[in-house]
Amino acid sequence: MISFNLRCKNDHHFEAWFPDSSAYEDQARRRQVECPTCGDRKIEKALMAPNIASSRTRKDTAADGPSPTQMREALVELRKQVEDNADNVGENFAEEARKIHYGEVEPRGIYGKATEDEAQELNDEGVPFNRVPWIENTDS
Repeated sequence: MISFNLRCKNDHHFEAWFPDSSAYEDQARRRQVECPTCGDRKIEKALMAPNIASSRTRKDTAADGPSPTQMREALVELRKQVEDNADNVGENFAEEARKIHYGEVEPRGIYGKATEDEAQELNDEGVPFNRVPWIENTDS
């Protein structure tokens, strides 16, 4: 994972995480990166200081953020919260999200799957949704 400092055309600054730099470039090109303040999709990288840790400070900087185990546990907990508090609409996610957005059904929390094309269409229509890293359940 990589974190970028980003800004929109309205000069709102925010941080976003991506699997790698090419994922950011691809999502930015397709206007899938959105300013959390104003919703603008004209996003560019902002200046950021490099994070170079010397061998002496590497231990100190490692303690600044969550460990991979803690991140996994948080994502597992997020999945549990979503499953406990929202309806799984499966492959019908885009259709159900539209129905809620356009007032055809009562608003409720939903989750499910959408193709890249469906996600782009929802973005283009202004239907609010978020992508969540979905940690698979394991028996161990």
